[in-house]
Amino acid sequence: MEKRDYFEDVYEVVRQIPPGRVTTYGAIARFLSLRAGARMVGWAMNGCHARPDVPAQRVVNRVGVLSGKHFFGTPTRMQELLEAEGVRVDDDRVVEFQKLLWDPSSELL
Repeated sequence: MEKRDYFEDVYEVVRQIPPGRVTTYGAIARFLSLRAGARMVGWAMNGCHARPDVPAQRVVNRVGVLSGKHFFGTPTRMQELLEAEGVRVDDDRVVEFQKLLWDPSSELL
C-alpha cells in the first residue's frame, strides 16, 4: 500500500484556488477527508511558505481571518499578497469573505 503525503495533497488543492479567491483550512480538510481536519491543513500551510508554487495566502480561517499571517516573514506579507490579487483585507479579515470563498468540494468535482 502506497503511503499518502497529506501535505502534498493539501498543496495540490491550494494550487487550484483561483487568484482573487480564498478558501478555509476546514474546506480543504473536508474535501480531502483528513482525519485531523483543519489542524492538519494548518500544519501543512505553516510548512510551505518558502514554496512559491503554493499560494498559501489564499487559505484563511473559517471566518476569513488571516490566521496564518505569522508564517509569512513579516506581519503584513499575507495581506499584501492577497491585496495584489484584488482581495480587500481590513483588520486582518477578508472583506466580502463569503463572496470570495472558494469551496474545493463544489469547485473541483
